[in-house]
Amino acid sequence: MDFLTSIGDFLTQQLGPFGPLIVVGGLGLFMILLTIPFMLNQREDPLKKLSRANDANRTQPKQQERLRQAGRNEQLERFANFLEPKDVEELSAIQLKLTQAGYQSRDAVRMYHFAQFALGILGLVLGFVYVTFVAGDQEFTTQQTVMYTIGPGAAGYMLPKYWVTRRVGERQQQIEEAFPDALDMMLVCVEAGQSLDQSIIRVAKELRVSYPSLADEFEIVSYEVKAGKDRTSVLRDMATRCGVLDVSSFVTVMIQSQTFGTSIAEALRVYAGEMRDKRVMRAEEAANKLPTKMTLATMGLTVPPLLVILIGPSAHNISMMGTMGQ
Repeated sequence: MDFLTSIGDFLTQQLGPFGPLIVVGGLGLFMILLTIPFMLNQREDPLKKLSRANDANRTQPKQQERLRQAGRNEQLERFANFLEPKDVEELSAIQLKLTQAGYQSRDAVRMYHFAQFALGILGLVLGFVYVTFVAGDQEFTTQQTVMYTIGPGAAGYMLPKYWVTRRVGERQQQIEEAFPDALDMMLVCVEAGQSLDQSIIRVAKELRVSYPSLADEFEIVSYEVKAGKDRTSVLRDMATRCGVLDVSSFVTVMIQSQTFGTSIAEALRVYAGEMRDKRVMRAEEAANKLPTKMTLATMGLTVPPLLVILIGPSAHNISMMGTMGQ
């Protein structure tokens, strides 16, 4: 007991009143980080592997399910229960958000949660190192210690969410800017005698260099149609993946045109004209916002020098007259 007491007193003198707690927390984080590589490199049980192979050979559906899951990361597959939400609605919402951000791989949700976990642990380690070693000579209060230790961990945990949200906004803006040109090109292809599916493939090929996000969506549509999926479902899935109002309206127009048997070329011509007008209106709206946005900067950069020029000489003369009067 005397040995433990002396160690506690030493830690208290070196790190403050929370010295023993900081050391215990640091050891815990170190053990967690030390355990993660061993868990990732853990070999699969041969009996489980043999049992899965026998089940796959026994029934055809299970074999097909195995083929569908073959492209997944085996290292993350072991932690699927930990890296995927249990709630179906939460899992679907995260998958939709990652899809709208352009991350459409099978392991997108697992990589997202793994990035949150890894960056959170890294932030906690950096905060602990800063409080313990870098700023060891400074005296921190309890609130400051908690803030400097947990703050970087919370920031690291929220960083993937911020990144995905920003990517969703950028990608939707790119699709919104590219869609009028894509409609014009699709209208030219349809009027030249190509079918809607062929025009989508052609537009995806031509848009690859300028607008890769929209080109990816059109390629997915073409692949799903070739696979035999219903065109209505394919177009609705595209509208869901994009999350752009213009694309949703286009999908509605195409579905109605197909349902009522009207001309697709005529529908594209009318909708493409509306999209061109809408793009001009957006440009005019952005131009009309500029004077309002520049007002504050103009006042901040123009009014102070103007006041100095106008009031400066008068203030100088008044001060000189006061000095002469004294």
